[in-house]
Amino acid sequence: MAKAFFRLQKFLRRTQFLLFFLTAAYLMAGSLLLLQRTRLVIQQGSRGTSANQALPVLDGMAEVGIVDPRMLQNPHPGPRLLVGMDALQELALDQQHGPRWLVTRNSELRQLRRRWFHRFISDQEPMQTAGFKAMKHIAEHKGTYMGCFTDDSRERTLKGAVFYDLRKMTVSHCQEACAERAYTYAGLAYGAECYCGNKLPATTTKLEECNSECKGEKGSVCGGVNRLSVYRVEELRAGARRRRNVIYRGCFRAPENLTDTFPASLIQPNLTVEMCSEFCSKKEFPLAVIRGRECYCGYPTGRFSLHDGADGLLCSGMHNSSSTAEGKYCLVYQTPVQDTRCTDRKFLATKSKVFVALSSFPGAGNTWARHLIEHATGYYTGSYYFDGALYNKGFKGEKDHWRSRRTICVKTHESGKTEIEMFDSAILLIRNPYKSLMAEFNRKYAGHLGYATDRNWKSKEWPDFVNSYASWWASHVLDWLKYGKRLLVVHYEDLKQSLIPKLREMVEFLNMTVTEDRLLCVENNRDGNFKRSGAKQKGFEPFTQEMKDLINRYILTVDEALRGRNFTGLPREYVPR
Repeated sequence: MAKAFFRLQKFLRRTQFLLFFLTAAYLMAGSLLLLQRTRLVIQQGSRGTSANQALPVLDGMAEVGIVDPRMLQNPHPGPRLLVGMDALQELALDQQHGPRWLVTRNSELRQLRRRWFHRFISDQEPMQTAGFKAMKHIAEHKGTYMGCFTDDSRERTLKGAVFYDLRKMTVSHCQEACAERAYTYAGLAYGAECYCGNKLPATTTKLEECNSECKGEKGSVCGGVNRLSVYRVEELRAGARRRRNVIYRGCFRAPENLTDTFPASLIQPNLTVEMCSEFCSKKEFPLAVIRGRECYCGYPTGRFSLHDGADGLLCSGMHNSSSTAEGKYCLVYQTPVQDTRCTDRKFLATKSKVFVALSSFPGAGNTWARHLIEHATGYYTGSYYFDGALYNKGFKGEKDHWRSRRTICVKTHESGKTEIEMFDSAILLIRNPYKSLMAEFNRKYAGHLGYATDRNWKSKEWPDFVNSYASWWASHVLDWLKYGKRLLVVHYEDLKQSLIPKLREMVEFLNMTVTEDRLLCVENNRDGNFKRSGAKQKGFEPFTQEMKDLINRYILTVDEALRGRNFTGLPREYVPR
């Protein structure tokens, strides 16, 4: 009996020691993992905003009330009508239209920030030096490799067009993009940036200094820090020519002195549109102007603004005419070359003293307005959110902390007293709610440049979306009118119709000055990369009569609130359907 007891005691002691050993090993492994993650967070913090930074919840939205002017005459309001505009408190709405969408929306925005932040940081992790030794210029690239060149960001040689792609940039992608736009050279830098032009950079450098791996092509070199991997794509241009877009701009009255107005010219018997466009593309001009046998290249300027078109019949029959010297009219075409007079952008050299918001409801054209402001002022805009897709489109302010004050203004869709009073002033961009709701629904299901499918529109998501987001459209405007310190109200439709006057007003509000030629350059590049792709359904009407009644009440309320603050009321096209 004693012997059995001794064996049991010995076994328990061994088991105790084994459990202790396993527990210690587990704790050590956990500690090492914690230290590794802590180190990663510290590295991330040195590169950008902390991933733990939370978005403020749109709590003000749940308290906002909207009043229908017709309610003042009706002592028994319906369950969906909101009253007490001054108090901004909601009555009991149907439970299905409750504030759950606010939580969902803020959660969606927070997840967007975190996904983009971690994805961006992971892309920025330094590559091992040993990996560069193995990298070679892949043979299947069709262009001719010209070498590694220094890249001066202040005065680039390859400045004809610029593209970014932090996820999928490849040498072939850059070459094809430049070839389609009639450029001779394609240059890659930082592993993700593509530049096009017709002149080689002046200074070559050692091949090993181009050591950044392409983001979308392992083992291939895409330049380096302030270094360009340059390829000649002349041989690709023949195949790309059929895909180029030469756009007819119209018939215009010719300026009095064409040689003074246009920097380059060509006289050619049997001149064709393609010949003139090719000539101007090589000279890196966005406009090709034809008068008889004369071809002129240049930009839109104060002398030739392209604002006053003439009847096309006045230009008919003049092509290759022998009386070109007496011709009063000319044909104008847009070449594939980008107007580069307004593409240079940078961060503010010193922190801005005035913290300005570019505020709008989602789907109201905020990204397009940022494109216009950046190209007009030459400074990046910031964002309350992190969006990798927009960073890839050239919005470098996306990676900058939104409170850094290094950007000219900051995009936001937030509302509520706390969020609004953080800003000293704001440009409040308002768009027709019918168009805004459709644009945001398209973005939600197909991204910035796509369209939602018929299945999406016919699902139960669409009526739920309208019931929740329509009230947000109205309360967003009302909150900014109530709490905004200094506002410039801009209607999307007015900006689209009268771009230069409205854009000049926005630039002046930002305490910036801009030349007429730069504004004409912005107008020439007005769409940027932000037109939705795919076929748009003509006459598509996703709104039921019940939805229209709900939205129309909000339109009347917002219109009355704007006029009450001495702002211009909503445009006529907002009038209830």
